[in-house]
Amino acid sequence: MSGPVALHGGGEFLSGDEEFLAALLSRVLARADPDRGLQVAVVPTAAARGRPDLAGANGVAAFERVAALCGLEVVASVVPVVSHAIAADAELAAELAAADVIHFPGGDPDLIPTIMPGTAAWAAITDAHVAGAVLAGASAGAMAFGPWTWTPGGGMGGLRVVQGFVVVPHAQEATWAATIERFAAWAPEGLGALGLSEQTGVIEEPVVPGSLTHEWRVVGPGEARWLVDPVRGGETVVARTGEVISTPVIAL
Repeated sequence: MSGPVALHGGGEFLSGDEEFLAALLSRVLARADPDRGLQVAVVPTAAARGRPDLAGANGVAAFERVAALCGLEVVASVVPVVSHAIAADAELAAELAAADVIHFPGGDPDLIPTIMPGTAAWAAITDAHVAGAVLAGASAGAMAFGPWTWTPGGGMGGLRVVQGFVVVPHAQEATWAATIERFAAWAPEGLGALGLSEQTGVIEEPVVPGSLTHEWRVVGPGEARWLVDPVRGGETVVARTGEVISTPVIAL
């Protein structure tokens, strides 16, 4: 059975994000090998134009800090897939394939969908996820998992890890209406909008085979916002930590 997908609104790895990171680790405890500990791979692809080394180091430090608080043995490392050439590296791909948690922090939303498809790195990530690893993305990392994402240069297709909606990071109540207006003007029809506050995310829950919905549990101090049809409008469902948002299953 595939592992869960986790989507995060940004501000990852900062103080206050411990609840979400601990939830990621808790979902893979059954995979833990006592001889090697939980393996966490931080993949700073979206930060390739900035400081991927810093983004990766912040992630490693945060996972190690949270693991210590939880009394867990974790081996966290940076897997610096920041170009097509590096994404072809067999040793890095093997490291990704062995990971229990794979986390893509934020950065530029066009980079992950541009660099990852068709590479050894993405094949390894897919294999790990199918085998039960958590696949997590924050901000631009989460945006890349959808079927579509917007970028400063316009919209583009995403990796389609999740279907039926676009991730809207850094979502706030005060700016939600304006964000949705912009969304409706740019996004393809038929996609919902999942807004996530900073340091807040959703983690996919197990569902019964044949279910017509995906269930997402909210984790963190902020809010998650679900709007099924931003083009036509409607009521936004707001959920807080511990609550569940249901999104429709969309056939590939």
